[in-house]
Amino acid sequence: MPVQNLARLAAVDPVATTLVPLPFKTLSLSFALLFLAGCNTVPSVSAGPDPSDPGARTSRVDYRSSIGSYTSQRPVAPAAWKKQNEQVTPAPKPGE
Repeated sequence: MPVQNLARLAAVDPVATTLVPLPFKTLSLSFALLFLAGCNTVPSVSAGPDPSDPGARTSRVDYRSSIGSYTSQRPVAPAAWKKQNEQVTPAPKPGE
């Protein structure tokens, strides 16, 4: 089998080098190497206590209801728009 693979490589390599230019091969090889290097990185050291230590101190966790501040949003009858505008209009500056 290795002899057949070498023969195939010898037959195909000259055709492949003429079809694919060298800069493209270099670029694709460098991208492949960068991808593989990114997959092999060592994880960074965590800034907090060791997660595998059962006696490590952690911050307190408080319970907060996710629906505690819920207010109903049901449709209501429209109010007078002029009155609503007057309620949100900024107070006039003195002298104007």
